[in-house]
Amino acid sequence: MHVLPYLVAAYVFLAGCYGLATSRNLIHAVGCLAVCQSATYILLLAVGYRDGGTAPVFSDIAPGSRPVVDPLVQALTLTDIVVGATVTALLLALTVQISKRHGTVDPDELRELRG
Repeated sequence: MHVLPYLVAAYVFLAGCYGLATSRNLIHAVGCLAVCQSATYILLLAVGYRDGGTAPVFSDIAPGSRPVVDPLVQALTLTDIVVGATVTALLLALTVQISKRHGTVDPDELRELRG
């Protein structure tokens, strides 16, 4: 098992978390959250990868004669992409509404939203 994809996923996740923690702009924070989400794509695809694996179509070969990839992991990755795009769109729509109502996208200047 190669460790490089897991290290890349961890690096991308930590880079997104660092950007999220140091962000002074809500749009930048949403972008950094999307970067954190993309680390899960790398992680899921690394879990489902098999060296020399092919598509799990057994019409021309006998089952078990060669390694196949897990289609469930690929389906989960596609679902993760759709959910990530939806969450990003929702957060950007909320950011636009905050900008319209309060005139700023700086989280420090949004004092009246604090509890």
